[in-house]
Amino acid sequence: MRLRAVDIVDVFVYLVVLGLFTQFLPNVITESFIVSLATAVLFKLALEVIAMLKTRILDQVRASRTVAGKMLNGALLIVLGAGSKFVILWLTDLVFGDAVQLGGFFSVTLLIVVLMVSRLGIRLLIDRTWPRDGTA
Repeated sequence: MRLRAVDIVDVFVYLVVLGLFTQFLPNVITESFIVSLATAVLFKLALEVIAMLKTRILDQVRASRTVAGKMLNGALLIVLGAGSKFVILWLTDLVFGDAVQLGGFFSVTLLIVVLMVSRLGIRLLIDRTWPRDGTA
């Protein structure tokens, strides 16, 4: 996997969102800026894997010819959607221990939703304003 400029922008967006959550939600805590930056990188990696898995499951839902196949893959999608929050909590605890606290399931869910919406907004903004012909 190659590092792209958009990946770096995503990490910066995640860093800003995490900083805002740390500022305004008392149950979201990071010990330092470098820990916040490392957490943003962890979010980027985890959310990319989760998005890849969701895409594969959606492809399987579309490709399923039977109702049972569609329902099974739909159930997998729901499990992944809910389970991904627990995976992020677990990974964060595993990597950072007490240096990062993301609150509980609901604050992590809100955090992830805001991360994804912010990422989409920034990508749309960049796509709109970025010169396509290579000029600055």
